[in-house]
Amino acid sequence: MKNFALIGAAGYIAPRHMRAIKDTGNNLIAIMDPCDSIGIIDSYFPEAEFFTEFERFDRHLDKLRRRETKIDYVSITSPNYLHDAHIRIALRNDADAICEKPLVLNPWTVDNLKIIENETGHHVNTILQLRLHPTIAELKKRIEEGPKDKIYDIDLTYITSRGRWYDVSWKGDISKSGGMATNIGIHFFDMLQWIFGYVQKNILHVQEKDVAAGFMQFQRARVRWFLSINDNMLPKSVKEAGKRTYRSITVDGKELEFSEGFTELHTKSYEKILAGEGFSLEDARTAVEIAFNIRNAIPIGLRGEYHPFLKNWGR
Repeated sequence: MKNFALIGAAGYIAPRHMRAIKDTGNNLIAIMDPCDSIGIIDSYFPEAEFFTEFERFDRHLDKLRRRETKIDYVSITSPNYLHDAHIRIALRNDADAICEKPLVLNPWTVDNLKIIENETGHHVNTILQLRLHPTIAELKKRIEEGPKDKIYDIDLTYITSRGRWYDVSWKGDISKSGGMATNIGIHFFDMLQWIFGYVQKNILHVQEKDVAAGFMQFQRARVRWFLSINDNMLPKSVKEAGKRTYRSITVDGKELEFSEGFTELHTKSYEKILAGEGFSLEDARTAVEIAFNIRNAIPIGLRGEYHPFLKNWGR
């Protein structure tokens, strides 16, 4: 049984990490979050020590280390802009890190973390759960076994509705979240480069607080992508069904069915990490670079090969 600590427990994704720690037969013994309204902890690890101040949490980790009740892993689900600082805390406390997406906001931070990995002898694992989704893994296999010179046409759409709170929170601050393409889209960008190879062209058509869209040319695919947190962008049929999320990937015009199978992916990720097969800093680097380049690009507007959803876009 391994001992875990968790930084960031009040957000949407943290319970998936708690569940993964429990489902893999391990123990969460220390939790830190400035928010103290986290009753979900009782469903998983009610005996865990809880801290709202980082200094006291750090002191506790140090005390455990000196008493040889070692923390083996620190799971990090804090705001995006704090990930690298919290990874350093984990490594310097003689623990490996498990960090949610995006690993970091800027590519050069990956290099800095590699230096600290080498200094401490501990490792950073990142969550790239779409690589573990059966449908996505099957698509990668199909592409690898298909014609080597074929260029695929991909349309990617992801709409995940968010309320007014989103803009007020750190997620609405591009300096803290990296913007919507980073916070919402980075897993998809990782998936695309994992399957279709290196990026040859990266064009941004639209980037606003609730909509981002563009075109990417990969080694083996032309990809038109559309991301939104605005529920007005949802297809009528999705709204009428009372749903607030819509995912769609088409490959050469054929829909790829992957609407299910997401809830277990964090547990699968932890199983891989505990077996020494986690995704590394280098695995995460390309998606960080793609998102960084989108964040710093100048939108060209609706010219050229843009996503079909943008035909109905406007303010």
